[in-house]
Amino acid sequence: MIQFEERPGILDLGWGHPRPALLPTAGWPVAAAGALAAFGWRALTYGYAAGPPPLTEWLAPRLGCPASSLFVTAGASHALALLTALLAEPGDVVLVDSPTYHLAFPMLTDARVELIRAPADDDGIDPGRLATRLRAIRASGRRVAFLYLVPTFANPTGRSLPPDRRRALAELDLMIVEDDTYRELVYDGTAPPPLWNGANVIRIGSFAKTVAPGLRLGWINGTPELVGRLSRLGYVHSGGGLNHTTALTMATFGTSGAYDTHLATVRSAYRDQRDALVAGLRPYTEIDSPAGGWFLWVTLPPPWTAATLLVAAEARGVSFVPGPRFHLHGAGGEDRIRLSFSMLPTPELTEAATRLGTALTGG
Repeated sequence: MIQFEERPGILDLGWGHPRPALLPTAGWPVAAAGALAAFGWRALTYGYAAGPPPLTEWLAPRLGCPASSLFVTAGASHALALLTALLAEPGDVVLVDSPTYHLAFPMLTDARVELIRAPADDDGIDPGRLATRLRAIRASGRRVAFLYLVPTFANPTGRSLPPDRRRALAELDLMIVEDDTYRELVYDGTAPPPLWNGANVIRIGSFAKTVAPGLRLGWINGTPELVGRLSRLGYVHSGGGLNHTTALTMATFGTSGAYDTHLATVRSAYRDQRDALVAGLRPYTEIDSPAGGWFLWVTLPPPWTAATLLVAAEARGVSFVPGPRFHLHGAGGEDRIRLSFSMLPTPELTEAATRLGTALTGG
């Protein structure tokens, strides 16, 4: 019935899902009832193509953009699929960070585009080297549709692109799709500013990580002209808006103050979960503590590879996702693993760290 499947005896650090106890099973029904009380039959009929104004008007100041620049989607994955269909033609080039969110690869190739890795180092995409690669691709007669990246609290690395690189990327002659899904899951300080500039950067996001993935509710933040193009898509026009009832419930959840209360709760919980996993691993290996998001990106000491450690770790009752899964065509990351601290409570994360550390040290 659900995507997650528990494996008996395994503490699984692979799933990038919210902890079930943190889902708003009490607060969401209250918001749903409130939406029906406030909007009546209008909550259950066809909606406005770009999304209901009660949601976009609540969301816009949080994102620092006008409501007219927002288009409501059925999640961030749907947003990326919509934009790819709108912006790219078969045979076009789409540039990607690598490592990056691995499920973006099949979403993009569904549109029959060619994926090319953007030049990067440990700080993320290098704008200068990317400009050189862009010139080479265009000189060969190929069209670059856009660059896709997760610049803030990225999956899988947890890192954020430095401010100077953000500015330099946004200044390139290139359309950019900025996946900003993890922005509000910040635990230390404040999140860096988005790349979004109201011009060549299109931002996408979701309530999957902050509220619940089952809502299938997200957004595209572009120009009003882009919102108009999206609104005129045939199936959007036919369906009368995307996820209208859930969007109005989210608007009620937000304007009532329930969203901010919930967000404070999950931030505190995920901060504790991050700290438990990092503290548990530090006796065994060097590890950075990300300022936000859900993930640790661990470099393995030799002679370990992600594949060999996975066998040893699962024999001790702990699992993770090997690094190559997040690299384009699996080319890279053999000495890296991604650990998610989002799914398990702190006692289980501490135990998972002990089991993984025991595997690393051969104990």
